[in-house]
Amino acid sequence: MSGNPMHAVARFAADWESTLRGDRPEPPPLDRYVPDGRDARLAVLTDLVRVDMRQRWRRAGMEKRIAEYRTEFPEVATSPDFVDLVCEEYVVRSRYRVIDVDAFAVEYPEVAGELRARFAAGDDARRTPPPSLPEGIGTGRRLDDFDLLTDLGGGAHSRMFLARQRSMQRLVAVRVEAGADSDAPTVAQLDHQYIVRVFDQRLIADGSTGKPLRLLYMQYLPGGTAADVLAQRRAQPGPASIAVLGGRLLLRAVDAAMEARGEIRPADSRVRAEIAELSWPETVAWVGRRLAEALEYAERHGVLHHDIRPGNVVFTAEGVPKLADFALGPLSWAGGRPTGRAEDPEALRYRSPEALAVMLDPTAPLPGARGDLYSLGVLLWEMLTGTAPFEDSAGDSGPATVADMLARRRAGVSAAALATLPAETPAALRRVLLECLHPDPDRRWQRGAELAGQLDLCLDPRARDLVDPPRKSLRARMRGWPVPIAVVCVGLPNALASVYNIRLNQSLIVDRLAAADQERFATVALVNNAITFPLAAALLLWLARRPLAVSYRLAHGRHYTAAELARARADTLLMGERAVWIPFAMWLLAGVAWPVALSRSGAALPPNAFGYFFTAQVVCAAIALAYPFFLVTVYALRSLYPQLLARGAVGPDDRRQLLALSRRSNFYLAAAASVPLLGVATATFVAPADLELVIGTVRWLSVGGVLAFALTYQLSRLLEADLRALARAIPQSTTT
Repeated sequence: MSGNPMHAVARFAADWESTLRGDRPEPPPLDRYVPDGRDARLAVLTDLVRVDMRQRWRRAGMEKRIAEYRTEFPEVATSPDFVDLVCEEYVVRSRYRVIDVDAFAVEYPEVAGELRARFAAGDDARRTPPPSLPEGIGTGRRLDDFDLLTDLGGGAHSRMFLARQRSMQRLVAVRVEAGADSDAPTVAQLDHQYIVRVFDQRLIADGSTGKPLRLLYMQYLPGGTAADVLAQRRAQPGPASIAVLGGRLLLRAVDAAMEARGEIRPADSRVRAEIAELSWPETVAWVGRRLAEALEYAERHGVLHHDIRPGNVVFTAEGVPKLADFALGPLSWAGGRPTGRAEDPEALRYRSPEALAVMLDPTAPLPGARGDLYSLGVLLWEMLTGTAPFEDSAGDSGPATVADMLARRRAGVSAAALATLPAETPAALRRVLLECLHPDPDRRWQRGAELAGQLDLCLDPRARDLVDPPRKSLRARMRGWPVPIAVVCVGLPNALASVYNIRLNQSLIVDRLAAADQERFATVALVNNAITFPLAAALLLWLARRPLAVSYRLAHGRHYTAAELARARADTLLMGERAVWIPFAMWLLAGVAWPVALSRSGAALPPNAFGYFFTAQVVCAAIALAYPFFLVTVYALRSLYPQLLARGAVGPDDRRQLLALSRRSNFYLAAAASVPLLGVATATFVAPADLELVIGTVRWLSVGGVLAFALTYQLSRLLEADLRALARAIPQSTTT
């Protein structure tokens, strides 16, 4: 690479951020950013390795070690900073798993002495439990710039307080922790509308004990937590009460929390009015969609949560949820077992199977972003039903309890738990939550953006009914017969066009031919149909192969990558157009090929036969263009496309495709309106003496065309409403 080496690291870091945002499919290749020139190359390469290693170790499955960089770039071993790079690898890895410094040093014998000198004492410290807060940390006390006003809960290692920050004269939430290790600088960079804003941290010494304390102060939200919402949900006398209250149940919990803190409920809030109109399942989806957006944003900035539970979901006065306590971060997994508050048995109920597995086996794979989505699914299920999806036995956080919880989660959601879902729960929300709670991380939603999109879909009645129709409905049953239905949708209008064509040609051309020429006409027709019909059918099946095959295989348990599903969705939306343009072209081609073939076969055709034949073919082509489009497209959109949409990984491209199809459908509606007009227009080309022969056929075409247009118009309105509903349920842009 040539260019200014000063900019290489900055561009590399920016491209990593682009990868996290989803703008790039893969991490940036490091070798493309290394400058030319030995001295500049080595200095910049060292910084590039640091950036790359830090980013990769934050993401499960992408980890990379200094030994690997050394193999790829041998000059790394000659860098003056090589020891520092190896030490940084040790620090990064030890944040995620206990590492014995002696075992690690064996991997780098050339710097083993330096490693032991730097980390021997620290390694023992990592094996000790986190320190507890000193006695006397409570309300009424002043710590540094903060007056602690209200105890908001916590554990032995840390507690949360409502506090007044004297220097700024504002209310903040302060978490007081024993010790000084944290990811606060990273978490403080998170600035998202659904994440509690962390302002900064301060490290102080307790005045009575001299022990270090960390004060992490953040945005204060008065609307309580999801634990308050759960308490309100469980306090309702029965399902009827939940159904009547709907979103007002959430507002009731928020108002109760605000009243307890002496806060005043906001007036004329658009958000509160929106929540009040939602059903309870829709309210749960509304809350979940925002929390999923928060997780997506944090993951793209290299931060996972690892401790999603009711106490870490807080609400504004308007009822908007925000995710708190990202500061726990990857440190919660140091040594395999979560530390501090994460050892609370109550918090274990929200752990993913892979998180519980790490607690039992430190060598098990660490939980990634999909572990957070699992935890969010548990929380949303509990909000929806008032009960947890798994009947965990009471106990502590010992190995036996953890093993029992892990076994229950690997067994999946039981029939008894499914029975607790409210009767008004949309099938789409049921499906989305079960996908969150799948034991296999690869079978869950892969990113927060996917989950947010699916929950958005649950909020649109028309869209969710399209994607998850009742199991015994006609649309659900039609999903199993894509090929026969597509054949009927395409074949019936073309068959009717053939009837019109045969009757018109018989009256104007065939009946006037000599017997030998009529035999030639029949032979040409047979040869033409034997070629064109199979060819058209083969082309149509080839172009529709992906939508038809993918929908069938999905129904039988096959899984596809996000790219394969995206291609199948695009092809499914094109099914209707592909189903009409091939027959359209065949009709027009036949309008030229048949008369030419007849002439070359020796048939004596009347001078006006070419005009009669071609105008009839034009009418048939218009029929083949207009009517099958709406039949095929409505079927594809209502029966095939929703199965692909339900698999997730949808985004702005899908929305643009839906809206583009909506615009293009107007052309086919105009084509349908033109059919009876074309039929009348073709009659003007018929000699006056021959009008009596065709007037009946033209009359039937006109009347049938008007009736067909009325049906087509209704299908176009249905198609338009479906396209708009699905487009509304797809994000307009990636989460920021």
